[in-house]
Amino acid sequence: MGGKTGPNPTDRGKSGTKRSLLTDGRGVPLGLAVAGANRNDHKLMRETVEAVPVERPAPAPDAPQGLCLDKGFDYPEVPERAAEFGFTLHLRTRGEERAAKREAGAKARRWVVERTHSWLNRFRRILIRWEKKPASYLAMLHLALGIITWRHARLPG
Repeated sequence: MGGKTGPNPTDRGKSGTKRSLLTDGRGVPLGLAVAGANRNDHKLMRETVEAVPVERPAPAPDAPQGLCLDKGFDYPEVPERAAEFGFTLHLRTRGEERAAKREAGAKARRWVVERTHSWLNRFRRILIRWEKKPASYLAMLHLALGIITWRHARLPG
C-alpha cells in the first residue's frame, strides 16, 4: 500500500495508517503526522508538534499552553519533550483515567481531538486510504483539514 503504512495490531495485521493530530482548544487542526499503524503514539509526538505550519506564540507565565495527552503517551520521554516545546503537560497515566471522576457537564480534554478525528472520517477519501503514495495521502489529509478549519473559523462581523 505504499509508504507510511504498517501492520494494524487491531485488524488482523492488515496494513494501516496512524494519524497523529494536534488541535487547539476548539478542535481546529494545527499539526499532523502520518505513520504506519504499528508505530507507538509517543514516537510521533515531535513530528506532530513540528508539523504546525505557523510559529507558536511564546507561552505567557500567567497563561501556559497546555498539551493534553491520553494514556498512549505514558512514557518517560514525553514530559521531557513537552517541556522542550514549552507545553504544560496534562497526561492521564495508566489506570488514572478510570479512577478520575469528572464534574457533571465537564468534557474530557481529549474530546476535542477525538471530535476532529470524527470530522476527518466524514471525508470518505480519508476514511479508507486509497492513495499508495504517502505524499498523495498527506495532501488529501491537508485538504480535508483545511476544509475543517475553514468551516470552523470564527470570522468577525
